[in-house]
Amino acid sequence: MNNEPQLQDLRVFCLVARKSGFAAAADALGASPAYVSKRIQMLEACLGVKLLHRSTRRVAVTEAGERVYRWAQGILDDVDHMVDDVSASKLTPRGLIRISSSFGFGRVHVAPALNALAERYPELEIRFDVSDRLVDLAGEGIDLDIRVGNEIAPQLIAKRLASNRRILCASPAYLERRGTPRHLDELAGHDCLVIKERDHPFGLWRLAGPEGDTTVRVTGPLAANHGEIVHQWALAGRGIMLRSVWDVQAALDAGTLVQVLPGHSQPADIWAVYPARLTTSAKLRVCVEFFAQHFRRLDLTPAS
Repeated sequence: MNNEPQLQDLRVFCLVARKSGFAAAADALGASPAYVSKRIQMLEACLGVKLLHRSTRRVAVTEAGERVYRWAQGILDDVDHMVDDVSASKLTPRGLIRISSSFGFGRVHVAPALNALAERYPELEIRFDVSDRLVDLAGEGIDLDIRVGNEIAPQLIAKRLASNRRILCASPAYLERRGTPRHLDELAGHDCLVIKERDHPFGLWRLAGPEGDTTVRVTGPLAANHGEIVHQWALAGRGIMLRSVWDVQAALDAGTLVQVLPGHSQPADIWAVYPARLTTSAKLRVCVEFFAQHFRRLDLTPAS
């Protein structure tokens, strides 16, 4: 009797664990719940452990199941990357790729790019997650993160897709009411719209200027963890914000926002970031090159 687990059983188990249910996993597979249940039973019998706690409402992974899930996910990823790497048609990517980005940039720029990517490569299965926290690529099973910001962990691989920087800006109404700051130290006397966004430290603005790099601590009556909310507040005249050029250029052109302290900015380029273990993935290489071409066609040039 073959006591080694089958790859398909591992795939089914990982899907059940992620979906927290047999019916949801069956829907995703296009199979019956009975088929899913049978594959799980076979895997449990093969490994000699109970992988799932079953109830009438949901399925929970056991402690042993958590360990098996971590191993299984790594094994399945390695198999997928092996098949991908030795594929005779490396310019026709296929299969699942997990991509992440921030809320604002993901909605405005990455989502349209993914629409074009899916149209060009219909055999790709794209899963897109947006979050304004710094994701753990390896821990969360993310293949590719389209990231704004230049602070990238050394164990990750990064390819710069486009230039960008964050600038200080406010509405004309706010500046008329409170005055326009002429020096960085004057920001302490202003209402600053503080945002916690991925690699952007809360309440600390790190700015490059004629005097070199300076860190300024700012405060204000309004703060959020979503960049688009802060953008709305700035347009409404609630204070000064530090926001990417890609997000504010249209408002600057329309005059609804005005750049403040134009000699100071924060470098925040657009990057494709992925784990080092994926460097041999042909599928990933094709996707990264697609994003590079896509962003080369866009005008994300910083304001002067």
